[in-house]
Amino acid sequence: MTAIIHLPGIGNSGKTHWQSHWENTDPSIRRFQPASWDEPDLSDWIAALEEAVRAAPTPPVLVAHSLACLLVAHWHDVSDLPVKGAMLVSVPDPASPAFPSQAAGFAEVPGKRFRFPSLIVASTDDPYGSLPYAERRAEQWGSELKVIGAAGHINGESELREWPEGLALLGNFASRL
Repeated sequence: MTAIIHLPGIGNSGKTHWQSHWENTDPSIRRFQPASWDEPDLSDWIAALEEAVRAAPTPPVLVAHSLACLLVAHWHDVSDLPVKGAMLVSVPDPASPAFPSQAAGFAEVPGKRFRFPSLIVASTDDPYGSLPYAERRAEQWGSELKVIGAAGHINGESELREWPEGLALLGNFASRL
């Protein structure tokens, strides 16, 4: 069985977010736990991800949303712990006017190709990251790119609820690892 670690973005993923729905359906999914969801500190988030990966029974699949997508790139740059792959949903652009100021420490995003397979899931109308930005990151990181149409920031406000299409994307991705 593949271990899955959820990596929510700034503010955590609330009750209406697809990550929370997936965890309610599958209690084996673990959520990493940084010290603060609202005042993200890059070193703390990297340490929390390192701890979560180390604690996983097998190399996990990371499922990141928003700011946590940038976290994966930063973590990859400093860690050699094994992961099976990463699904990166709604990669935010630090140059976007919508990028939260309290996340400025994440802004210098490493562009090094990932050592593990990755899938970027992007929306055509994400206020935090344009499709060209997602395409550029996919090319840099060596990620597959799946564009799902107009779904905003692919979060609770997108009203995706359980987001079965996303779960199918994860299942398909994980089955190829």
